[in-house]
Amino acid sequence: MLSDQSARLDKDPPPLTLEDRSLESIANYVNDGRAKKIIVVDGAGISTSAGIPDIQSPNTGLYARLARLNLPPSPFMEAVFHISYFRVNPKPFYSLIRELYTGLFQPTIAHCFIRLLSDKGLLLKLFEQNNDRLSVLAGVPVDKIVEGHGSYADQHCIDCKSSYPSAKMREAILGREIPRCEQCHGFVKPDIMMYGDELPTAFTQNEMLPAESDLCIVMGTSLTAGNFACLPERCPQGVPRLLINQEHVTTLGSRADDVVLLGDCDDGVRRLAAALGWEVELQALWCELTRTEEGRKIGSEAQFSSWDADQMVAEITSDVDFSIDVQDEELKALMQRWQEQTSLAA
Repeated sequence: MLSDQSARLDKDPPPLTLEDRSLESIANYVNDGRAKKIIVVDGAGISTSAGIPDIQSPNTGLYARLARLNLPPSPFMEAVFHISYFRVNPKPFYSLIRELYTGLFQPTIAHCFIRLLSDKGLLLKLFEQNNDRLSVLAGVPVDKIVEGHGSYADQHCIDCKSSYPSAKMREAILGREIPRCEQCHGFVKPDIMMYGDELPTAFTQNEMLPAESDLCIVMGTSLTAGNFACLPERCPQGVPRLLINQEHVTTLGSRADDVVLLGDCDDGVRRLAAALGWEVELQALWCELTRTEEGRKIGSEAQFSSWDADQMVAEITSDVDFSIDVQDEELKALMQRWQEQTSLAA
């Protein structure tokens, strides 16, 4: 169920750019040729209908699954994704990402919509928080994407920095083995950003681009990562910002030209495509990419059928050992907090 929440805003003063705060007004703005440099900021919410669970969704997110096991999610997930913990015990990390290497996941309607923006010459840049590369699979040009948290496309040794063959990486992970560097026998890690890592250069080089945009679309994200939360704020006053999301985030909805559409991302994108007159084109692209007559439709009951996420979470937790001695003070604090909260839960 979608809900247009733009009406909740104060109608005085009126919009500076749009006719009114509605999806139809956004569509008219694009079709009139006034939006030619569109920024898209997305998150895990655009990939959940592909079968990839996000972190924070109620019932299906990884945090909710951890809670069902009486495990405190925050220190747990932060530790598993902390580079210092990976250096001493990479096993739970690889248990978590194994299914991403199966090749079972296909682009969603939201990914296909971003591809259409690019095909029409309207996409200035996609700021991607996901590591699943479904936008690339959908055909969005790599030079149009800023992978702010890195990706699984390449991998390197964490010690000597040597590259590692993708085929061998996939074979090791699917075989439940830890990939080791062929040069120094160090652990190999995908080129994704972990806690304790620096931001990718591509992000710092492009983070001011929203100041040049004429439309910002934010989809499927809680925008809790500070570097991404700043992106919509850099759009000048008068530049329309559209939020398609399950919940309100940051200041989106507070400006005169903000439009807020709460609900499922794919449903919101379909509604936007219909307003733009792109609905048939979008559906055709989705069918082409998913190689079906009707596209790949996944309802909430069918989500994660190819990925037993509860089993995966149980496996990860059995791999975690918080008695390991580490030198990083931030990680030490996380591990201590984990032990304290686990004791209370017990």
